Amino acid sequence: MALHHATPGEIVDVRPLGKDLCDSKNTTLLRSEHLQVFRVVLLEGEEFSDHAVVGEITVQCLEGLVDFRIGQDKVQRLSSGHLLYLDGGQPHALKALEDASVLVTIYHPRHPGELMDGATL
Repeated sequence: MALHHATPGEIVDVRPLGKDLCDSKNTTLLRSEHLQVFRVVLLEGEEFSDHAVVGEITVQCLEGLVDFRIGQDKVQRLSSGHLLYLDGGQPHALKALEDASVLVTIYHPRHPGELMDGATL
């Protein structure tokens, strides 16, 4: 069975999971040619290991507390309501300091130098 992804104009609930957090899994909410939005659920002590993505990303902590490491040295602590932005290609990792869920948005770029209307730089 195919997973449901949001369609244009569809409302998606991204409120905190609260008491249901511990029974929830990572979920892709939207996937299009250039955009991906998913919820990552991490229980206290769990980690999302070092990785990097080509496109720009935002990470919004919906609930809980996570350490977000950028590169080898910089650590930002995110709690409910915090939003962090990264350029594409930056290595990063997450670690839950308490049960948490975060909303991740990734922009998958078009060909290098291409503008939104298809023109080139």
